[in-house]
Amino acid sequence: MKILFPQNTNTAISIFIIWLFHLCGLLGILYGNRELFIAFTPINLFVSFALLFINQVELERKNLLAGLAIFLIGMISEILGVQYGLIFGDYVYLNNLGFKILGVPIMIGVNWIMLTYISGSFTNYIFRKNKKIAVVFGAILMVVLDLLMEPVAPELGFWAFDSTQAPLQNYIGWFIIGLFVQGIFHYSTNKKDTTFSFHLLLVQFVFFTVLNFIAL
Repeated sequence: MKILFPQNTNTAISIFIIWLFHLCGLLGILYGNRELFIAFTPINLFVSFALLFINQVELERKNLLAGLAIFLIGMISEILGVQYGLIFGDYVYLNNLGFKILGVPIMIGVNWIMLTYISGSFTNYIFRKNKKIAVVFGAILMVVLDLLMEPVAPELGFWAFDSTQAPLQNYIGWFIIGLFVQGIFHYSTNKKDTTFSFHLLLVQFVFFTVLNFIAL
């Protein structure tokens, strides 16, 4: 697939960096100093986020405002969840994702931007002739990513629900918020990155799938 192959050196280097960081982190968590490698998660997230924006084809004022809107929607919905049990259910963020505002790590807002962009870029590539379908499938893809993250999140010290497993409410909430943020992304960004976003999406799937199949 054409989407797999970078068209320039900067994209190739960026792809190499995210695969290196995630694979080293995965091996370190599974076979090395687990706590040390987990502690680098906020740095890994920030590097991935920075490279994502460096590789955006279109980066104008409207795109930056869209990114800010997604960040705020993600943070506010998470704060409502942590403080009041709304949208996603009753849960708490643990200590491995860095500085928090009202119980929610800043990097979670950043992660909402990142997941929105990489899911949306992929569904735009698949459904480029129908923006509405791309929005819906982008939201579904975000829920699938959350399905992979939820089982391992407590063990990684990211977050934990009051119940032993994430409730159905969590996934419904993810889909609804996903529709909002996907809509913002798709209708604010005309020229979307494909190759780097696809690799960042793929490495997320590899990282969390392996963690789910190999006991932590």
